[in-house]
Amino acid sequence: MTNLGFIGLGIMGKPMASHLLVAGHTVHVYDVVSEAVQELASKGAVACSSSKEVAQKSDVIFIMVPDTPDVEAVLFGKDGVAEGIKAGSIVVDMSSISPIATKGFAKKLDAMGVKMLDAPVSGGQVGAEKATLSIMVGGQPEVCEQIKPYFELMGKNIVLIGGNGDGQTCKVANQIVVALTIEAVSEALLFTSKAGADPAKVREALLGGWAQSRILDLHGGRILERKFAPGFRIRHQQKDLNLALQSARSLGLSLPGTAIAQELFNAVVAQGGIDLDHSAMVLALEALANHKVSE
Repeated sequence: MTNLGFIGLGIMGKPMASHLLVAGHTVHVYDVVSEAVQELASKGAVACSSSKEVAQKSDVIFIMVPDTPDVEAVLFGKDGVAEGIKAGSIVVDMSSISPIATKGFAKKLDAMGVKMLDAPVSGGQVGAEKATLSIMVGGQPEVCEQIKPYFELMGKNIVLIGGNGDGQTCKVANQIVVALTIEAVSEALLFTSKAGADPAKVREALLGGWAQSRILDLHGGRILERKFAPGFRIRHQQKDLNLALQSARSLGLSLPGTAIAQELFNAVVAQGGIDLDHSAMVLALEALANHKVSE
């Protein structure tokens, strides 16, 4: 059986790696947080002391870390994957990072005889825990087919978008839709409450019509219940929107709605909410209205 590696055992990475373990695979794991490594080791994973060691012992290396510089450090930094990887191995980056940087990483790895897939995900912590993630893949079709059985242990909707970097482009598009839908749901529930209607009843009605969405369902519930413990932190949503806005500038493209959503997140961050769930965007709109959706 193929030896697997998994680097990055945070809110998303830990359950994703766990699904590979439960399926009976040998999984070599590393994270800068040693407690996460030990937790998975207690479930049968092989603990490693560096990304380099993971690469030395694995044929397929999955990466799930926060941002572009983190992926670069994991791959090409001191004691990184590049120092230990064997020709013929495959790197699968499931982080959400820059499409442009991803293309560069793939070229560097290809020169070492290593194939790469970018495979960012959507579905949040719940999707990671339930193995229902949507996985957006960039890379060669034959490499995607080789890795697909592992993807199927972590997600349900697996789509090859195109070449290296296209998976990341798709994820940026996903995050634009997510941010703007959170903004729309927040405005709708705030309007409802200010107008004197019951926002819970309005949400129930909307879920049966054209306005229904997963965000109205899950995040609408969070807003009504004031439950902003993170499933997906504002800091990570902001990082993804920065990627969207930076890419748009390089393309000569205006994304006004995305820019407004980012400013609303900035307002929540200014009040100390950077690690709240991204559904907490509603707090900025509530402050502007001097009214809360629900107490």
